[in-house]
Amino acid sequence: MTALITRDELRAAIDDGTVTVIDALGGEYHAKQHLPGALALAPTEVDARAAALLPDRDAAIVTYCSNSACPNSGQVADRLAALGYTNVRKYREGIEDWVDAGLPTESA
Repeated sequence: MTALITRDELRAAIDDGTVTVIDALGGEYHAKQHLPGALALAPTEVDARAAALLPDRDAAIVTYCSNSACPNSGQVADRLAALGYTNVRKYREGIEDWVDAGLPTESA
């Protein structure tokens, strides 16, 4: 099971530039709205794109999707771990929690 990260911990890591954030919704959802600096990587894309998108397997990575009911962030996190990524965490509450807290987002 992937370790979790809180909203406050994630916000601090984003502000410090010490984390790579992965939007596990990808596609049009990512284009419409995502956490600051987040990269799109849907579960079906992990095997094909992870090595190019995330070359450092020891870097801090956080996955998220829409909310705690969405399985994508866990699927991406678990697959990254299976591929040898050693520092993957999941923001279980997702972008809905981030937006509800009034935190900034980006769009494509």
